[in-house]
Amino acid sequence: MDVTVEPPLGMLAELTHRCPLHCPYCSNPVELAAKRDELSTDQWLTVLDAARDIGVLQVHMSGGEPLLRPDLPALVERASELGCYVNLVTSGLGLTQDRLSELVDRGLAHVQLSVQGADAVRADLIAGAKAHVRKIEAAAVVKSLDLPLSVNVVLHKANHDQVGALIELAERMGADRLELANTQYYGWALRNRTALMPTPAQLTAAEPIVRAAGERLRGTMEIVYVVADYYEKFPKPCMYGWGARQLTVAPNGDVLPCPAASVITTLPVENVTRRPLREIWYESESFNAYRGDGWMRDPCRTCDRRALDFGGCRCQAFMLTGDAASTDPVCSLSPDRGVVDGILAAENAVDVPPPFVMRRPTVARS
Repeated sequence: MDVTVEPPLGMLAELTHRCPLHCPYCSNPVELAAKRDELSTDQWLTVLDAARDIGVLQVHMSGGEPLLRPDLPALVERASELGCYVNLVTSGLGLTQDRLSELVDRGLAHVQLSVQGADAVRADLIAGAKAHVRKIEAAAVVKSLDLPLSVNVVLHKANHDQVGALIELAERMGADRLELANTQYYGWALRNRTALMPTPAQLTAAEPIVRAAGERLRGTMEIVYVVADYYEKFPKPCMYGWGARQLTVAPNGDVLPCPAASVITTLPVENVTRRPLREIWYESESFNAYRGDGWMRDPCRTCDRRALDFGGCRCQAFMLTGDAASTDPVCSLSPDRGVVDGILAAENAVDVPPPFVMRRPTVARS
């Protein structure tokens, strides 16, 4: 069927894969882009111009750690001058009063701060660095400048029991929004799936805590809970549909329909140094592959939910079945649901989870 392609709303600009943290749940690719392969300042400025030209209104500057780019103020300024809402997605390490003040002067509108645990001992163990206290300090800097603050926590077996304490921590930090997101098993996180997979008991305990806090804090702090979809009856939506509203530009200029799309090795990877961003969005094979529902097979093709979950996650379908056009195997209607049930049975049969395989240090990588 024909698909009407609308302009993109948002762009995730992954400025670098370098990062001071070593989180075992990292969803970035196993093979990271080296510093020498990162787009230059001028190339990123051109990407921002091209993104706004095709309709992008929100630019999320991420990584890795975007503060490791000395040209971050210039990139924030260009995006803001173009009329974009600019969000900084950061570990908080290196986010001093002076640096944030400069970014705000250049047009930064929002900060999203990652937190690994509710206390320093647990959080630093998960992050692989002494970072928790510095994150608390970074949150205070954000609030001192009256910026909106989102706190993001990736939930997994090692911190799921802290859900209530994590909500209290976000309150103390002055967060306007808290995202409690169960781990998605892409990139490096897939290597740690056994160590990360929450138990049914943890999920059962967490959900009423989150619901009660959501009611209590309504109008004060928004709480978003991203479910552990391996345990769900139906899959999470593929964003707002594949190539529908968002695009990702990786540090080396690769352009992806979603942050994890590089795992689908059967799709060609476009790059802004080789093809204009407008052409990539509207004409490329990778962006058009799973737009609309014409690509779907049964049970998705005839399912009433196809406009709600878009067949689930294409990346997950590929990783678990080898075919990105398959129904996401987490769906109870998928003929491949047994694959997920087998994974859950194996993971939950492990009495003592293995130690984390920590992400390799990448700060000095060149």
